Amino acid sequence: MDWINSLFLSHSSIEAVVVVSLIIAVGLALGKIKVMGISLGIAFVFFVGILAGHLKLSIDPVVLDYIETFGLSLFVYTLGLHVGPNFFGSLRHEGMALNLWSLAVIILGTVFALILVPLTGVSLPNMVGLLCGATTNTPALGAATQALAHMHLPSGSVALATAVTYPLGVVGVIIAMVFIRKFFVKPQDLEVKPLTEDHTYIAEMVIVNPAIEGKEIMEVGEMTHLKFIISRLWRNGEVIMPMAHTVLHEGDKLFVVTNKEEEPTLEMLFGKRINKDWNGEKVDWNAIDSNVESRVLVVTRTALNGKLLGHLQLRKTYGVNVSRVIRGDIKLLATDDLRLQYGDRVTVVGTHEAVNNVEHFFGNSVKTLNEPNIGSIFLGVLLGLALGTIPISIPGMDTPIRLGIAGGPIIMGILVGALGPKLHFISYTTRSASLMLRKLGLSLYLACLGLDAGKDFFATVVRPEGLAWVGIGFLITLVPVIIIGLIALRTHDYDFGTICGILCGSMANPMALGYANDTLKGDTASVSYATVYPLGMFIRVVIAQILIMFFV
Repeated sequence: MDWINSLFLSHSSIEAVVVVSLIIAVGLALGKIKVMGISLGIAFVFFVGILAGHLKLSIDPVVLDYIETFGLSLFVYTLGLHVGPNFFGSLRHEGMALNLWSLAVIILGTVFALILVPLTGVSLPNMVGLLCGATTNTPALGAATQALAHMHLPSGSVALATAVTYPLGVVGVIIAMVFIRKFFVKPQDLEVKPLTEDHTYIAEMVIVNPAIEGKEIMEVGEMTHLKFIISRLWRNGEVIMPMAHTVLHEGDKLFVVTNKEEEPTLEMLFGKRINKDWNGEKVDWNAIDSNVESRVLVVTRTALNGKLLGHLQLRKTYGVNVSRVIRGDIKLLATDDLRLQYGDRVTVVGTHEAVNNVEHFFGNSVKTLNEPNIGSIFLGVLLGLALGTIPISIPGMDTPIRLGIAGGPIIMGILVGALGPKLHFISYTTRSASLMLRKLGLSLYLACLGLDAGKDFFATVVRPEGLAWVGIGFLITLVPVIIIGLIALRTHDYDFGTICGILCGSMANPMALGYANDTLKGDTASVSYATVYPLGMFIRVVIAQILIMFFV
């Protein structure tokens, strides 16, 4: 039986891997079981971890802390990397509104906790601990205990209050989302906008405007602020590859790629639009003319990452036009100021020979894209953890705050995903590898979190004040989430996935996000979570210090 003891009871590296793997495997298997149509998915790993801790399974504390830190930082970094390319665009369009909803959850929860102080008789420091546990925000707990230490006040009961309420704080957000979905969500609230965003529009034009007779394409482009690309040109039934210095004449027929909103103005510029739809998914572009070929090529040459499309001079060098660039699920107009990214798919139009030549220039090695860029991921995690340890001083507070192991990596992931190409940093990874790394990191984090909480959870609950603390913390979790969630749902501004992301991000709850991703279609929950999480976590840390320093 010694071999069994070495696997489960004797602290070693092997025992740590066995225990954590067992918790994750059992948790993921049980998470698929549906009760009344509801399954917890990856969230069940946390409950199996609590049960394992209660049954006296344990691993070395240093190893436990390492696996938990590694899992959480890997999850939040790859999540930030996943939403990064579209993050700033989302932030400009609706990011402010999303963060205001998140702020409403935070403020309501804080006010509710303060109201409960005189009603329950719980001291303010302990109520701050309950608030930190109910919102699963350990950086806020660290800030609160540091503030208490600075004031020479004990903080042991505050940490205990957080530990007691933390498990139900994790679960409470899931329960709130299940409650809202069961009784208030309508089928149309679950509808998700298509992932593909097409910022391009193809129109067939005929030049009848005498004002551009005899002008070069480059001159016409300089005459207007409109952005467009002429990908093909027919004159007297003969196809001509349009270049910057190609002279336009009345009667020329053009394929113009532009933005949908600018198409009416371009019709006025050229004179006449042919009423035929060229924007369907099944258009056979190579059947239009045998002399011109359209091909989608993939950017796999690392030297092109971050290069401006106009600087490549593809028309002059290769005699081809790039009409569109597909990045992830977004179709972009191939303007000269567009910065290429590794993994972009570019639509190239030209003669067969010219397209073959430019194919080698772009690389077009699809096999290369199937290999995840693991090195850049670990470098990003390293930079994220370094960012999380930087102290941030706030006027009026003696103790600086830090973004921590969750805030630093998610912000770094967003920055690398959004700005990496400008710095010639290749952050591309395959969709399947990204999803696997996110699930792996979250599973490791939840297994260790549950294992650590399970050893003292039931013993603490049966203490005189333990059960009351659990109930108070559960209310602090549920009340603001349900109230703000229902108000946001009734405004009809967002789909339910986006609302779930707001609620999970405002409560700093990656496990609840995992549940939302498992049960809802699309990426809207992840996008809104990443949008509100950094600011929400930062505000909660500040609030914890303010409550201790100014009200105790």
